[in-house]
Amino acid sequence: MTKILITGGAGFIGSHVVRRFVTKYSMYQIYNLDALTYAGNLENIADIEDSSNYIFVKGDITDADFINDLFQKNQFDGVVHLAAESHVDRSITDPLAFVKTNVIGTMNLLNAAKNIWKDNFEGKRFYHISTDEVYGSLGATGLFTESTPYDPNSPYSASKASSDHFVRAYGETYGLPYVITNCSNNYGPNHFPEKLIPLFINNIINNKPLPVYGDGKFTRDWLFVEDHAVAIDLVFHKGQNHETYNIGGFNEWQNIDLVKLLCQQMDKKLGRNEGESAKLITYVKDRPGHDLRYAIDASKINKELGWKPSVTFEQGLEKTIDWYLTNEDWLKNVTSGEYQNYYDKQYH
Repeated sequence: MTKILITGGAGFIGSHVVRRFVTKYSMYQIYNLDALTYAGNLENIADIEDSSNYIFVKGDITDADFINDLFQKNQFDGVVHLAAESHVDRSITDPLAFVKTNVIGTMNLLNAAKNIWKDNFEGKRFYHISTDEVYGSLGATGLFTESTPYDPNSPYSASKASSDHFVRAYGETYGLPYVITNCSNNYGPNHFPEKLIPLFINNIINNKPLPVYGDGKFTRDWLFVEDHAVAIDLVFHKGQNHETYNIGGFNEWQNIDLVKLLCQQMDKKLGRNEGESAKLITYVKDRPGHDLRYAIDASKINKELGWKPSVTFEQGLEKTIDWYLTNEDWLKNVTSGEYQNYYDKQYH
């Protein structure tokens, strides 16, 4: 069987990718490698954990010896690399943790792949998933393209930019067959409630304040996570080696407008009076190095691979809210820390 390693497969985006690969490609043996840190949650993929073509491996990509042994033992044919520290606020507090995971961890994977593929790159692929934040900040106009110069402004985006450069360098220096994608902000089911949308859904449910940075006019392009998983599938199978593809949702929203829409939809879902949840909006001091605007030109992946988003932001947001409201046990588990016991219960 073709052996595919997916790193970070118990996380938000990774769990959707693992589920898609396991259920769609019975001819693949899917290995899910995750360290199960605070955002890694095996409950995200409990529905497929008994599948015959699925294997979970608990491990840390920053452990070079472990990674080398894993690659030598299993002789993977492909890598889909999603494991990363990804929360900008955390990177401001602890930047070295982001260097360790996002840079050193990626280097360990690159070295391990190079070592087992060095005699024959045919049919092999290293797929590195990155972010639009490596491009820096846009003004009122313009879009990020695949040729936009890198200009990272936070420790998080700097660490991802560095890992992108190393992937390309391994392609140029050693001939490693790679593809890279840079995506916009993801949202959807299973998102750990520290990012804006799941955090605010949880806070609205519990009538807690909704902290909006600065004036709330920071603009982001939003991508529904299931659409992103489809794009990753396409790029992995049909993308050209040594190419980069930008993946965006064609959904630009100022933070404050997004929050107001979220409040409106939550009021309807919870049977509250219109405007009730909006009263929870609280403006707080802006964070350092906050980029004004991100927006992706996803025309390349559309033209070359035929990908485009399947939902509007309003539709995707409603699906997301419905998922959280029907999975309140999941939400309670992740906010209480109970989810971290799942591995012990399942794997002893």
